Amino acid sequence: MGYKTLQIKLPTNYSDDYIRKAIQTQFGLRDFSFQIEKKSLDARKKNDIHWLVNFIATSPALKGESYVPPPSLEIPYRKRKESVAVIGSGPAGFFSAHVLQKAGFSVTIIERGSEVKTRTIAINDLEKNGIFSAGNNYAFGEGGAGTFSDGKLTSRSKHISAERRFVLSEYVKAGAPEEILYMAHPHLGTDNLKLIVANLRKSFLENGGTIQFDTHMTDIHIKNGHVTGLVCDSGDISADHVLIAAGHSAYDTYRMLMRRGVPFHTKQFAIGHRIEHPRTLINRAQWGGREELPGVKAAEYRLTTKTASGLPVYTFCMCPGGNVVQSAAFPEKSIVNGMSYYQRNGQYSNAACVAGVHPDALLGHTCTPTEILDWMDALEEKFYNYSSDYSIPATRATDYTKKRKSGKRLESSYSLGLFSAALYNMIPEIVSRALIQGLKDFNGKLAGFDQGILMGLESKTSSPLQADREKNGQSQGIDNLYIIGEASGYAGGIISSAADGIRCAMALAGN
Repeated sequence: MGYKTLQIKLPTNYSDDYIRKAIQTQFGLRDFSFQIEKKSLDARKKNDIHWLVNFIATSPALKGESYVPPPSLEIPYRKRKESVAVIGSGPAGFFSAHVLQKAGFSVTIIERGSEVKTRTIAINDLEKNGIFSAGNNYAFGEGGAGTFSDGKLTSRSKHISAERRFVLSEYVKAGAPEEILYMAHPHLGTDNLKLIVANLRKSFLENGGTIQFDTHMTDIHIKNGHVTGLVCDSGDISADHVLIAAGHSAYDTYRMLMRRGVPFHTKQFAIGHRIEHPRTLINRAQWGGREELPGVKAAEYRLTTKTASGLPVYTFCMCPGGNVVQSAAFPEKSIVNGMSYYQRNGQYSNAACVAGVHPDALLGHTCTPTEILDWMDALEEKFYNYSSDYSIPATRATDYTKKRKSGKRLESSYSLGLFSAALYNMIPEIVSRALIQGLKDFNGKLAGFDQGILMGLESKTSSPLQADREKNGQSQGIDNLYIIGEASGYAGGIISSAADGIRCAMALAGN
């Protein structure tokens, strides 16, 4: 059975019958099957917005070789006596554990938070009543920060094709919509992710894995360049290999590791605010004045510019039709993030609006990893102490650029309250000055961008630290320790974090 590949331009509200007729017209086939290889929205011409869809059509009438799908991830299985402890159940932690289990290791996941059902109750209590849970919040708990997010499955990381396909296929097996296998910008939404992480956990346990929820690793024993044990609040744990996927928010874990001699260095990261607009405003700007587009959920954007100071300013983690949420990892701190549901049909759309900056520029000298963590803690406490609760400071973008407070009542998706403040004075001038330049540039690229509301502190787009690792992901100088995912500073987001965990697991499995 031969095959042909083709690309078809389709209306946004196309049907399967439309596709079949298009393939019949192009190839003159009657007996055939097809699958979508890639699907992307082409909105370059506002009066002609359409899907560009790559297909693979197979038919007995087509000559040539049969279609061969891309190679899958080949996990080397053998019976092993070695045990592995994985700290953290986010994408990096879970998928490293999943691969190592398939490779024949005895694997235990240690998660400081609870399973997703209990975590959801705690987050609802935060959203409705402002009651913060140290173990179950937007940063910690089953599935990591990604569980309560937009669930974007895109990544700018190169050379991770096999890992990406593995992750997406495992998500589909766990209940994700099959479209994530071919959409150019796939996403899951937090409603899907809550179900998916629970199904992945069930499969992991059924295959012999162990998960210890509500278990916080507080210390690590290292002797002669070898981890000899882990200290948890529930007791000591031993393992032959240790993978730490604590996420970018676990500053307590960073500090503990550095005290024990695990090497890290500072790197460029980003801070700024969340910006939010009415969803229909973004839709109109991106879709030629149309508030709705049949077959498309909500408009997206991705903006970037380089300022006169040399700092890049860009939007990140755009959540169409989503909500701004309080994503502090520890009590009496305040930072914001975005999330959305699969349908992306909320009233507002939001994104991080941040400036990339090196810690040395923020502190004014060559700083140590511990210094930048202390500085970040102080900044997050400052945003909390401004109101002594989880309401957040905000101002209209147009007022931010003019360095003034907004006088009118500010409407937002953020459930815990906004108050007008001189937001531009609450972060370092090097950052606010760059953001002002960036906002002006963005308004020329996306009509109405200056009508958005800037709010809170966005400080967790990436980590200010990076682990010193060998090529296989092993921590330098420690032969059985791997720092992986966003905790390592080498990954950011669901796919790149999962891929980093998988690669380190594959390296360990191949030893």
